[in-house]
Amino acid sequence: MKIYADENMPYVKDFFAELGEVTLVNGRTLTAEQIVDADVLLVRSVTKVNQQLLSKSPQLKFVGTATIGTDHIDQSYLQQRGIGFSSAPGCNAQSVVEYVLSSIFVLAEKYQWNLQQKTVGVVGVGNIGRLLVNALEALSIKVLCCDPQRAAAEPDFPHIPFEQLLPQADVVSFHVPLIKTGPDATVDLLNSRTLKLLKPDCAVINACRGEVTNNQDLLVEAQSGLKRPLVLDVWANEPEPDLRLIPYTDIASAHIAGHSIEGKARGTEMLYQAFCQQLGLSPAKTLAQVLPEPQVSELKINSNFGLLDVQNLSRLLYDVRRDDALFRFYMMQDKKTQGFDWLRKSYPPRREYSSVRLTGQEVPEFLTTLGFNTQIN
Repeated sequence: MKIYADENMPYVKDFFAELGEVTLVNGRTLTAEQIVDADVLLVRSVTKVNQQLLSKSPQLKFVGTATIGTDHIDQSYLQQRGIGFSSAPGCNAQSVVEYVLSSIFVLAEKYQWNLQQKTVGVVGVGNIGRLLVNALEALSIKVLCCDPQRAAAEPDFPHIPFEQLLPQADVVSFHVPLIKTGPDATVDLLNSRTLKLLKPDCAVINACRGEVTNNQDLLVEAQSGLKRPLVLDVWANEPEPDLRLIPYTDIASAHIAGHSIEGKARGTEMLYQAFCQQLGLSPAKTLAQVLPEPQVSELKINSNFGLLDVQNLSRLLYDVRRDDALFRFYMMQDKKTQGFDWLRKSYPPRREYSSVRLTGQEVPEFLTTLGFNTQIN
């Protein structure tokens, strides 16, 4: 069996090697000619999977994307061909939440915020947004939720319409799928008009899709002299973001919010499980079997552990300023030899909160909600 997989998909050989011959490919530049003999194609969000890519692969029987989003996959075409498909919803949700929390902690330190007096608006309360809301509420931070699709399906969901949420928020964090048309379209959700609804010092965080926050409108606002706290992990026109916007950001990174070791590996595992199910096989490998031992595996804490301590512990495991520094250094060089995709491919290892066991005679319950592995001695 011939299995072609994005070279940035971790542990893919650990999971799939027993099922066939695994060939790693550049997902950004992948062509139909490269996968003519493919039985399985495993991709990430940089690969457009459509008729043009798959037309020369007659024996293809399964396509998987190790991502939450599926806007890069022509699922109708796969159904017409009878090709099995699976995505990885929620695989890197915790990783993105930890990116956002780290960003909020950095902004709080830079602008001397009392976070428990701030209001965070979460736009999109799906796999990621739901976890983020839980984490923020566990830290006693007020949260407003905007998700019209959940509101339509869940009468008790505490939905606030987008344009009503914006003026009330001190931080707005976007976690919506990319929807290009229709009443629930998310392209340019934050634009020149809706930006004016925000408080001048309201922070904007985008860790979903670059097209959700109009980069040109953000640039025009910044160039007008308004200094809004701005965190961008995603950009319009990736992998060639508008470099003019970078100096106006507080934190900028290369679409890596979900790139924890656990987040990426979990996506690979989910595709492996889905393909095993299609084949009628029992999965032989688990995530725990392939993950490396973390550098910090256990910490002892006491019952006085509070918000400031969470921020310090978060920095120990992951400080978003590392990724900001890498992005600025490599993206702003006059003669770039390493760019956006290189930063993603060469991303330094990052572990999630769950990799650390927190022990003590009394371990505050909110730490479990944040995603830590807790144990009472």
